[in-house]
Amino acid sequence: MNTDSPIPPRPSLSTLSIGLGKRARLWRLLYGSGPANGTLLVLPLDQGLEHGPTDFLPNPAALDTDFQFRLALEGRYSAIALGVGLAEKYLREYSGRVPLILKLNGKTSIPDDGDAASPLLASVEDAVRLGADAVGYTLYVGTPRQDDEIRRFGRIRQDCERLGMPIVLWSYPRGRAIEAKGGKGTLFAIDYAARVAEEVGADIVKLHEPDDTNDRCPEPYRSLHEPAAARLRRVVRSAGKCLVLFSGGTLRDEAGVVGKVAECMQAGAAGIIFGRNLWQRPFDRALALTRQVHGVLAGFGQEP
Repeated sequence: MNTDSPIPPRPSLSTLSIGLGKRARLWRLLYGSGPANGTLLVLPLDQGLEHGPTDFLPNPAALDTDFQFRLALEGRYSAIALGVGLAEKYLREYSGRVPLILKLNGKTSIPDDGDAASPLLASVEDAVRLGADAVGYTLYVGTPRQDDEIRRFGRIRQDCERLGMPIVLWSYPRGRAIEAKGGKGTLFAIDYAARVAEEVGADIVKLHEPDDTNDRCPEPYRSLHEPAAARLRRVVRSAGKCLVLFSGGTLRDEAGVVGKVAECMQAGAAGIIFGRNLWQRPFDRALALTRQVHGVLAGFGQEP
């Protein structure tokens, strides 16, 4: 495998072969809200379903979903991403002021990930009804259930094409086969997930930062040892014309958050989707850190 990994060009809105409905909604996300310069700053709130109440313990005020909506509004986020229950209960006051990515599926963390599956909770029609600018969908790449998962995603993609709705794919390697080949955080697994996102028809893909490889990964990844920046660039290239959002993961210190945003953008990402790294802090600190993130994203603007 060629270890030379130049910075991939970020797809621009003008280069994407998409219909008018998708184009209008993506323009609103990229240029009508948030940094409004062609980058994306997304605040996710699906952790309550995916992890339970545990993630709110470091900052109990964040258990009230209004906390995240206020942060998205005052922090000028491109969108807030959450499920249908939270959208229906909390969006009314912020409708038209905080763009919505409606998460269509999700699961709890109570079963293990050996046979990971993420059942549907909402429809693309729900997203249209709620005024969303995109839908989010989790696809578990490599799970024994992936045949059903991919077929279900195919039907969601058809609905999105019919209704002009962009798709943000949470492309997550999971399952026993992934663990046998090194684990969900390896470059092999995340690079594969990035490519899958483009192949199945996503418009935007959410990915985690890949770890270094290990001796259980298939070749040539087993012998490939790249620095973190090169690994980020590699998965951005594998995503092709999907816009890449990198996830923040678990809580970092403030300097670590700002540094990670810069590394991801330098690698060719379209933006970042940081949840716990922002809303697990007291509101004033979360807002101040958000403004620092805006300062980084300001240096990576792109014309439509």
